[in-house]
Amino acid sequence: MLDSPMLDSARVLVSPSVRVTVVIPNWNGARHLPVCLESLQRQTYRDFEVIVADNASTDGSRELLWRDFPEARVVELDRNGGFAVGVNSGIRAARGELIVLLNNDTEADTAWLAELVRAANEHPEAAFFASKLLLFDRRDIIHSAGDYYRVDGVPGNRGVWQRDAGQFDTPEEVFGACGGAAAYRRSLLEDVGLFDERLWSYCEDVDLSLRARLAGYRCWFVPSARVYHKLSATGGGPIASYYCGRNFVEVAVKNLPGDLLRRNAGALLWAQIGFAVQSLWHIQEPAARARLRGQLAAIGRLPATLRARRAIQANRRISGTELARVLEARA
Repeated sequence: MLDSPMLDSARVLVSPSVRVTVVIPNWNGARHLPVCLESLQRQTYRDFEVIVADNASTDGSRELLWRDFPEARVVELDRNGGFAVGVNSGIRAARGELIVLLNNDTEADTAWLAELVRAANEHPEAAFFASKLLLFDRRDIIHSAGDYYRVDGVPGNRGVWQRDAGQFDTPEEVFGACGGAAAYRRSLLEDVGLFDERLWSYCEDVDLSLRARLAGYRCWFVPSARVYHKLSATGGGPIASYYCGRNFVEVAVKNLPGDLLRRNAGALLWAQIGFAVQSLWHIQEPAARARLRGQLAAIGRLPATLRARRAIQANRRISGTELARVLEARA
C-alpha cells in the first residue's frame, strides 16, 4: 500500500446497506449539477444513493443541493483538494457495494446504472467497469470507450473523437475505466486503496487502474452504460496540462514493474522528450509552459514517488510480462 492516508481504506469504508452509491465530485459546479442530478432521478435502477463531495465551492452549489436535491447527501470539504480528495471523501461515506463515480458535468442515460449493475452481476470475474462516454453537445462523438495505457507511459481513451458508428458496441475487457463515469466493487477499493491524493487531479483514475491490474483485477467495458459529458467544463487548459505533465511521469514510475521499466526505458524517455519538445515549440502558450512545469515538478517529487513505488510493487500479484500483455493488447 502507498504511504498515504487515503489508502487506509479498510478502516474508513462504512458497511454497505444499498447496492450502489453514486459519488459526484463538485467544485463550483452549480451550473452543471441540475442536469446531472435530474438524470439520476430518471434512472430505471433505483437501489442507489447519491453523494456529492463538495470541494469548498463558493458558487452556491451547497445551497442548490440542499434546496433542490435533498435526496443527495453532501460531504462538505473545507478546501479544494482536487478530484482525488473529493472522490475519496465520498467513497469513505458510501454505503453501496458498488461505488460508481460520475462527473458533475454529465448527463446519464436513463439505463446507465441498470446496465452497470447488470454487467457486475454477469461478470463476477471483473472488479471495475467502464462506461461509454459521449460528448454532451455532439452525442455521436465518443469521448471514452474505456481507457488504454501504453508501455511508454502514455494513457488515453479508446475511440476518443471518433464518430460512434457501433465500433465500440461490444462488451469486452479493457485496461481501465475513465473516472468520469466508472464503477468499482467495494472489495477492490478495500484491497488496493482509494485514489492517490498526491496526484490531485488528472490521471488518478489511470493510477488506480494500474494498481488494480497489478493486483490481478480486471476491467469490463459496458457500451450500453452511456453518459454524455461536457468535456473540460470544470477543468482543462493550463491546469490540466500541468497535472498531466507531472502525473504521467509519476504514474509510470510508481506502477510499472522493474522489468517493464527497463525494457521500455527508451520509449518512456522518448515520450517525455517529445512532450517537452512540443511544449518548447509552443512556449508562448500558457498550457505549454504549464506542461513543462509539471514535468519538472515530477523530477522534484521523485523521492516520494519512489517510496510509493516500493509499497505498490511489494503488493504486486502479476509479473511485468503479464501486465505488458494487457497494455499492448488494449492500446
